[in-house]
Amino acid sequence: MSVQNENENENENKSNLPLGVTMGCPVGIGPEIILKYFHSRKAHPPVVIIGDFGVFKHVAVELGYESTLIPWQPGDPVQSGTLPIYSVSDVPVQELTWGRPNLKTSRAMVACIEQAVQLIEQKKLAGMCTCPISKISLKQIGSPYPGHTEMLAALTGIKKRFRMMMAGGRLKVVLVTIHESIARVSGLLSKEEILDCIEMTVKTLQGDFGLASPKIGVAGLNPHSGESGMFGHEEEDLIAPAVAEYAGPATVSGPWPPDTVFYRAVSGDFDAVVAMYHDQGLIPFKLIHFHDGVNVTLGLPIVRTSVDHGTAYDIAGRGLAQSSSLEAAVNMAFEIIANRTRGSLS
Repeated sequence: MSVQNENENENENKSNLPLGVTMGCPVGIGPEIILKYFHSRKAHPPVVIIGDFGVFKHVAVELGYESTLIPWQPGDPVQSGTLPIYSVSDVPVQELTWGRPNLKTSRAMVACIEQAVQLIEQKKLAGMCTCPISKISLKQIGSPYPGHTEMLAALTGIKKRFRMMMAGGRLKVVLVTIHESIARVSGLLSKEEILDCIEMTVKTLQGDFGLASPKIGVAGLNPHSGESGMFGHEEEDLIAPAVAEYAGPATVSGPWPPDTVFYRAVSGDFDAVVAMYHDQGLIPFKLIHFHDGVNVTLGLPIVRTSVDHGTAYDIAGRGLAQSSSLEAAVNMAFEIIANRTRGSLS
């Protein structure tokens, strides 16, 4: 058998595998929105939960969700109408307090992520969708990572070239810098980083979202995109040269004033916006896609989507959390898997 045929068979097999959904923080809204997602629909794509069986049983009883929880092992078929759980921890439920993570819940949270990556690499899962984790909990257990994105990059052996995309039906945003303080952003920007972000955005829109010739709008850093140097020189020195150097199938333009570029994207001028820093991109995105936004990690060798919200400790355990972002993240993961499979077979 040729290498090409082997790759085609591998991708066809991957498309038939279940998607792994990680539990997130056990005392946040992760288990709740998972149960709500399954409870609210009779049919759903083949999904396996990577979590803690006892936690889910406890939450289902407390919140009154009638779900058929069953243990799952790698290779088991996903039975319709059930909630299959691959249990990777055994947190004592009597020690659970909503909104108050401890060392045991924090370690369980991380174990789910690590196990999901292993199962994907072992070709037992097609990809992963993550529920929210606590960055403070990561710090408390000595994790060197500030969040999911950086942890997953390390777990999959990616040292530098990874990006964060926030994706919805009306707006997609990719960040040049991610979890950095505002004071550090300007010093972290470079023509090379911005160009790399543009190129990864184009590649993702083509391969994962099926857009042959995407349109990218690049945001400036400063008010009015610097106003010809009056308010800053990053646009002239870094951003404009990166846009000019791009040579590829997409239409890339900018730097555009940050206060108008997102409106133009929502109006159809751009398929995605490259933003310079976290809140520049996420404030407009969450204004539009607060309940159905999806976090997609670019540059990983695996498919990973996530809900676009946090642990919501203030409402955890009260039955108030919405599962719409999880539903969107699960659907987008399967969309990306299908597009990658089609691309490898064409």
